[in-house]
Amino acid sequence: MAGEIRVQVKILEEMLCHAKREPGLECCGLLAGRDGIVSEIFLAENALRSATAYEIAPKDLFRLFRCMREEGLEHLGQYHSHPASENVPSPADIEQSCYPDQAYFIVSPRADAVKPIRAFFIHDGSVREIEIITIEP
Repeated sequence: MAGEIRVQVKILEEMLCHAKREPGLECCGLLAGRDGIVSEIFLAENALRSATAYEIAPKDLFRLFRCMREEGLEHLGQYHSHPASENVPSPADIEQSCYPDQAYFIVSPRADAVKPIRAFFIHDGSVREIEIITIEP
C-alpha cells in the first residue's frame, strides 16, 4: 500500500458538495477509477439516516459494484462525512472497516475544517493517513 492516492479534482469537489447537501447526516459513497486514479464517484444513501454513523444498504452496495464492473472500473475507495466532528476515523469506522486495500476518505463540511477531506488506510485496527494527490482530468 502506497502512502498516497491520486484523485481527480472534480471527485474531491463532489464529495464535499455531497457532505454540504446533507449537513445533518453522514453522507457516503464509493469511489472508483482506472490505473489507480479515482475518477468516478458513486453517491449512496445513508441507510441509517444518522449524523454519527453510516451504512450503505446491501442492495445498493450490490448495485454500485455491478455498475463499476459494467463500466470496467476498479473499486479504489469509499467516503463518508463527519458533519460535527473531526474528520479522522472514529472507533466505529475502524471497527467496521472491511476494505484494507482501499482508501477511506472522510469529509468535513465544517467551515473550520483545516483539511476538508482526508484519506486513510485502515487495516486490522491500524490507521494510517495517506496523502491525496490531486489530478486534473
